Amino acid sequence: MPPIVAVIAPGMMGSAVAKRLTASGVTVRTSLTGRSAATAERAKAAGMTDASDAGLAEADFILSIVPPGEALALAERLAPALRAANRKPIYIDCNAVSPGTVVRIDRVVREAGARFVDGGIIGPPPAVDSSKTRIYLSGPDAEKVTVLQQYGLSTPVQPGPVGAASAMKMSYAGITKGFTALGATMMLAAARAGTADALVAEMTVSQPALLKWLTTQMPRMHSKAYRWVAEMEEIAAFVGEDHPGAGFYQSAARLYEEIAADFEGPRVETAALDAFCEKAKAG
Repeated sequence: MPPIVAVIAPGMMGSAVAKRLTASGVTVRTSLTGRSAATAERAKAAGMTDASDAGLAEADFILSIVPPGEALALAERLAPALRAANRKPIYIDCNAVSPGTVVRIDRVVREAGARFVDGGIIGPPPAVDSSKTRIYLSGPDAEKVTVLQQYGLSTPVQPGPVGAASAMKMSYAGITKGFTALGATMMLAAARAGTADALVAEMTVSQPALLKWLTTQMPRMHSKAYRWVAEMEEIAAFVGEDHPGAGFYQSAARLYEEIAADFEGPRVETAALDAFCEKAKAG
């Protein structure tokens, strides 16, 4: 029999993961308490069913897929239901958080009597071909979660204890999203200085691959910037406050915070970034 899986929450990534599972016959539960009508509709389209915290705790697996700043709070919210459940699920934290945060979440889940697996998602929301999206797993119970590969997910095991999968995610996202932050900073600086056209022209000649990567990633960032604020802070914690590189990610967090506010408001900076990308594509 296919397992019962709880996926929290039904955002873009969570609902896409759920859709892969439901397409393979898995019953997927979620929590729609306090969620918008659009989110409820997305959950319905993915085949997810609303459940109470007690119903979530009765699943075989719980996949936590929330903004990084909400990861610990979700585990704390579900702890009473996990404690009361007769049959304990395996709780997989799939969020972009540092190994230190994962250890705290692990403690909350295990003190509630459930098993815990560290997870880290790399790739876009999974589509029909989900091979580009991998949920790395680590910890003593990681192998037990690989059964989900039979139901449409890619779940490679990262050797090591709880925290190893998150370390993998942090180091990867630190490069990709950190590099996006670096690119955005210089695109905006060039726009303010009036040298955006010259920068595009030079990069077209000397750094075409880099320019293509940046101008492909940049427009996708605007709507996600609010989520990346806490992720950059988690990456800074992963680097370690005693290491100078941590300051870069704290600055990146402030940049994404500013872009998120701009995207929700005047859209001056996001328009400047879009204009830079359009210049590059036109050239």
